[in-house]
Amino acid sequence: MYRRWIKRLADLTAAVLGLVCTAPLLLAAAGALAVANRGAGIFFVQERPGLRGRIFRIVKFRTMTDARDASGRLLPDAQRITRLGRLLRATSIDELPQLWNVLRGDMSLVGPRPLLPEYLPRYSARQARRHEVRPGITGWAQCHGRNATSWEVRLEQDVWYVDHLSARLDLRILLLTVCKVLRREGIGSADGATKEPFEGMETNMQNKEIR
Repeated sequence: MYRRWIKRLADLTAAVLGLVCTAPLLLAAAGALAVANRGAGIFFVQERPGLRGRIFRIVKFRTMTDARDASGRLLPDAQRITRLGRLLRATSIDELPQLWNVLRGDMSLVGPRPLLPEYLPRYSARQARRHEVRPGITGWAQCHGRNATSWEVRLEQDVWYVDHLSARLDLRILLLTVCKVLRREGIGSADGATKEPFEGMETNMQNKEIR
């Protein structure tokens, strides 16, 4: 009952209230980014796979530039994040526009974080089960290590969430998320560093052996 109906209703209610309550903060952040990014855009929009692998466009505040090296490749994330972007990430304000994705039905407040479309064929049958539910703004894996854990552990945490989804678990994750945001730990990456790409478990294991 919760998985099929109540969770979506709770998401809709929370998204509407969240957008209304944070409207002043959203406008302030958008205005500051409009000045700081100098015409480069306020929002970061990217395709991500959602429920049953359906592709949608995720929306976040833009926290990085598109600076490239001499060969035209993007510089490392840590070199492209702006000063304002670092602040928005540290406070998780950059994630707030995703409430629009929740309102649209692309995402849920709680669920496995949406990764990149190119990862879809690299999952094992078990790992692909993370797409049996809507992706979330926050999730079980984000409260338990996030980028500090291996891909194997992180994806297993996502599947664990799918198998144990309940109102009680979602509430627990939301409370953990609030605590981590207030402490500025675990949820956002303040320095812009990101996890290495997921190449599939066999490839990642080979890369670790080579290192």
